[in-house]
Order: sequence, then structure tokens, then C-alpha cells
Amino acid sequence: MFRVYATMDQRLPLSKVADHARRAEALGYEGLNVPDSVHDGLAAAALALNATERLRVATSVLVAFPRSPMAVAVAAYDLQELSGGRFELGLGSQVRGNIVGRYSTPWSAPVPRMREYILSLRAIFDCWQTGAALAFEGEHYQFTRMQPFFKPDPLPALGEGGDPCPPIYMGGIGPLMTALSGEVSDGLMTHPTNAAPRYLREVILPRIKRGAQSAGREPSAVDLMVGALVVTGPDEATLAVEREGVRQLLTFLYSTPSYWPSLELFGWRDRGERLHALTREGRWGDLAQVIDDQMLSTFAPVGRYGEIVEVLREWYGGLTSWITFPMPSDPAHDSEAAAVVAQLQGG
Repeated sequence: MFRVYATMDQRLPLSKVADHARRAEALGYEGLNVPDSVHDGLAAAALALNATERLRVATSVLVAFPRSPMAVAVAAYDLQELSGGRFELGLGSQVRGNIVGRYSTPWSAPVPRMREYILSLRAIFDCWQTGAALAFEGEHYQFTRMQPFFKPDPLPALGEGGDPCPPIYMGGIGPLMTALSGEVSDGLMTHPTNAAPRYLREVILPRIKRGAQSAGREPSAVDLMVGALVVTGPDEATLAVEREGVRQLLTFLYSTPSYWPSLELFGWRDRGERLHALTREGRWGDLAQVIDDQMLSTFAPVGRYGEIVEVLREWYGGLTSWITFPMPSDPAHDSEAAAVVAQLQGG
């Protein structure tokens, strides 16, 4: 049995987010991941939450460092109240080139900075919920002032009890960042390049366990959302189209050295180096030939709607209970996809 979240194309205009979220809710998805790349992730989350009644909405993942933790805390708190407890905050560090060159934000060692980022968020939430003094003082962030005029009212008990504040998840690739998710976050959201079952089993889960144990936490308290690039559809013709789309995305992702650890596990680092060289030469049309069918089937589960449930159970059963599954490109196949979602959920 899986918790099943829908995804959203990063280029979907904000004007269409509400309809996309309503469609995901109608298909029976438990949640929706909204990206933070072409459009603002917090704005997209607000639109999706406001358009739905049951659907949980997660930022997957919000680029953290260009945003003050206080600004993110305010937005997350508002989204949690707006939705009656259905917002989930996913955070990521991004790479140095984007932080410095795209966001004009100073770069520093990302793991200690992310640790402080999440701990400061929790300190801010605690101040607002309990009235405790705001007194977070770290190397990267210092929060020591919260006048009553600016302090939100405490959130009521939302959802099924527990902490009324939004859960905080992390995206992570490297060993230290992945371990940090076990130390300070509520869970790890995997990247498409680190979602292969063998990589989860041999690399990701041991890192989460190590991080959790270093903080005196039970590893079972740390959720794992697996965001694989699932290739599925009603027939072979659709699979062929979807397969090539995933191949193109993997060529782009694996041209970045930060995403090579999973290639290295399978003995394919040379493919990443080849992709990287081709991009530097501007030979974008030659990228697809580097990702052959064997590689694609290693990193992307493939199957028609009548097959994909068993494929996903075989891949991820026993590793996680939380996965993403794509909505059909053509709404004409929504009923078939809804049946798959229900089966994955155990219905």
C-alpha cells in the first residue's frame, strides 16, 4: 500500500494550476508535488490548496537559500492555515552555480547552512505556537526578535492531530545532505536520479538511518518519498512516447556531475562524463544516444496501466510507502489512471 502523489510540469502556467490540482484530487491522489523552478513554488502551492478540499500539496522542492527562513515560515504557516493542515514544505539547496549566478545569493557550505535553516524554521514555528522567546543564533541565521504585532496566532490542531505546523521535508543527493534529512527533517524527497531500488537500498536508506541515529531519532520517523520517472500509459504507442521523454530528461540530468553517484553505483560514470562533454560542446542533439534502453529500464519503472502496479510493488515494496505517479497526458485516460492509483493505495 502506497501513499500516491501526483506531479506537475514545471512549465505549467499558474493560471492552470488550480485545474490541475482539482483533476489530481478527482483521480484519487493523496497529494500533489509542485515544483519551484520556472514558477514560484509557494504561489503554485497556494493556488492548488485553495482549489481543493482533500488534496495535500508539497513543494518539491523549494529553493531555500535565496529565501529568508522567516519569509518561508510566514508563507508556510499561512498555507497551513489556509488549507486546514494540508501543506507540506519541501526544501532543497540547489547547486552553487544557480544560487550565485541565477539568484545572486552568497554561497556557503550547504549542509551546515541547511541544518540551521530547518532548525531556525522550527524555532520560529515554536515561538508562534507556544509563545516561547525567539532565540535562534547560529553561524548562518540569527532570529532574536518577534514583536507581538508581527506574531501570527497559533494554528489550531489540524488534520489528524500531532504537530499543527507543516512538516518539513528535504531534497538531497550527496551523502551529507541525505544524512541530514534523517537528522533534522520529517523526510527525504528523492531526486529522479536517485530513485532506483538498488540505490535506495544500498545508499539512501543507510544514510538516512545514520543521520537519524546521530540525532537520537528512530529511522522509521523519517519518511521517504520516491519520485521516480515512471513510464506508463494505456498502450505500447503511449509507452514509446513516454519512454523517449524520460530518456531526454535523464540525458539532461546526468550531464550534471552532481547527479553521477547513481551512475557510479551501476558502473556508468563514463556515460555521465560523455554527456557532460557533449553539453560543453553544444552537441545537444547527440545526448539521447548515451542513455540506452538498459540504463533507462534501470532508472525508470516501465509498464502499461495493467502492468505498472505490480512493477511498482516489485520495485518499491519494502523500501517505501510513499511514491509519485504521473497523471495521464491525455485526460481521456483519467479513469484508467484513477484505477491504478486506487490499486497502489490498496483499494
